[in-house]
Order: sequence, then structure tokens, then C-alpha cells
Amino acid sequence: MTDIRSRKADHIALSLQPKHQALQGPGLDRLSFEPNPLPQMDLKDVELHRQFLDLTVSAPFLIGAMTGGCDNGELINQHLAEAAQACQIPMALGSQRAALEQGSQPDIRRWAPSAILLSNLGATQLQQQGLDLARRAVESVQANALIIHLNPLQELIQPNGDRDWNRVLEAIQNCASRLEVPIVVKEVGAGIGPSSAIKLMDAGVKWIEVAGRGGTSWASIELARNGSEREREIAAPFINWGMDTVDLLPAVYEACPGIGLIGSGGIRHGLDIARCIRLGATMTALAQPFLAPALESTEAVVDKISILQEQLRWAMFLTGSRTLSDLRVAAVQ
Repeated sequence: MTDIRSRKADHIALSLQPKHQALQGPGLDRLSFEPNPLPQMDLKDVELHRQFLDLTVSAPFLIGAMTGGCDNGELINQHLAEAAQACQIPMALGSQRAALEQGSQPDIRRWAPSAILLSNLGATQLQQQGLDLARRAVESVQANALIIHLNPLQELIQPNGDRDWNRVLEAIQNCASRLEVPIVVKEVGAGIGPSSAIKLMDAGVKWIEVAGRGGTSWASIELARNGSEREREIAAPFINWGMDTVDLLPAVYEACPGIGLIGSGGIRHGLDIARCIRLGATMTALAQPFLAPALESTEAVVDKISILQEQLRWAMFLTGSRTLSDLRVAAVQ
């Protein structure tokens, strides 16, 4: 168990280092909005609110999954949860495996009594331990939904990572049909493409977080932690594995009409959020931009949320978009 706590602590420290961001960005700057110099509105007319999981949130983004199961994880999650509550922004927890195994899951709800919370488990943990583990994860924080994360490349590079990915889709399908809350399936930086998205939709998954290439590289992080020269040589060609967020979003949107789509993977500011909405996302998720503020204070996280909201508001104003529905059809070059 100490190994898990050490690994989670390494993840936090390494995520803050620029060298462990993807070699290229998510490609979202390839999408250029046509400037609208006649917005015909007041900035205060811009409406950011959106329905997510049958509740109203203040803006179309959530605090993405970050951490759990390490010494400073509880303080980080407290700052994130308090900010999520104050700003009415959803929050995804980091992987709960370590906390559930240790019996040390903090009571996130005491910091965020009415915010949307999303539990989080790895797909191979669900494959190995089944529906009972999923229910424990959800019940431990009274979550509104469960995230199941897919990370096969990370597991291959990670020392003693899970290599057996048989029956993962069946485990997800069983969970989607029997769990009392909706399922969100996400990747961790290589992306979920249309072929996989169709399989997940057919399995009963209601939400997909594409988590494309362009943000924090978990392949790079695990490579830095792996002391085996042989394994590092094997992994080296895969350091940039995946598809860009800018390509994944429209592809999945077209392949899976009606599915809830969350844009993530290298989202760094409010203009990126606007681009994701234009490409078909209902919501977006950011993790790395919140990590440094979360290490500081609740107020720092609240300030970061406010900046992202204002950047999105500017993007909508400058495209003449009063609502997120208007932004979805804003003119692009």
C-alpha cells in the first residue's frame, strides 16, 4: 500500500513539471472562430449555465480527476471540493482505489454538500472486483456519477501495471446496466476514438470524456518513474501515442449522436473550452490547471474558476454567442 501512496505522490510532483506535458498541444488552436465585431449584446448578457447530470452548473466545465491516496491528497481534494461548492462547478475525484483499499476515503461531501461529484475507478479494478467496488466508490462520497478510466498505455509503462484487459468492456456494460448512477468513461491522455466510443455507447455508457492527447502525458510520467532501461527503451516510441483532442471531438460527436460528450486533454483556458463546445462537447474537463492552485488554497482554486469563466464569456461575446447553443454553431474559419 505504501507503493501506491508513493506512486500517487510522484504523480502530483511530476504533473507540475512542464516536461511531462504532451510534446504537442491538443490541436485546438487549429480551430479559429470568425471574429464578430458586431456582437449586438452586453457582456453581461452572456449565459454560461448548463444542465449536467440533471442539475444546473454555473459553466460547462468540471474540475477533472487528479489525485487520491497520497499524503497531501486530502488537502488538495478539500480545496477543490470547497471551490466546486462555492462556484457550483462539478468535481471529479481522482482514482479511489487506494482510499477504498485503505479505508481512508475522506468525506468529500462535508466540503461540497450540493456540488456534483463524480467517483472514479480504473477499468481494470472494475474488471477484477466488479459491481460491489463501483457501489462502494459511489456511496463513499454520495457521488452523482461514476467515472471509469481507461489507461492501458499507462499500465504498460507503469512498473507492475495491469496487463490483463480481457472482459473490461463486459465489466463496464454490467456496471452501466446495474449501477444506480450514470457512468462516464474516460481515457487519460491518448483519447477515445469513434470506434471505441460506439462500443461504449452500445454497452450502455451515457457519457464519454475523450481525454485526447495534448495535456499531461501519463506515459511520460510513468516512464520517468520506471527504472528499467529495457522497459524504458520499449516504451520510448509510444511517448506520443494517441489522437489530438481537436480531432477526437468531432469524430465521436458524429459517430455517437445523442451521447453526452466531455472534451478534455490539454484544455488550458476558456478559449479552449469554447472550442470544445463548438466541436460538439456538452461539457469540458480540466485537471492540470487546477493542481497548483489546489496545493495553495481554496481561494486560489475559486480564482482560477473565475478566470476560466471570464475567458469563456469573452469568447462567447466575441463570437456574438449569447448562449452555449449559439456558441455550438458560431462561425469558424
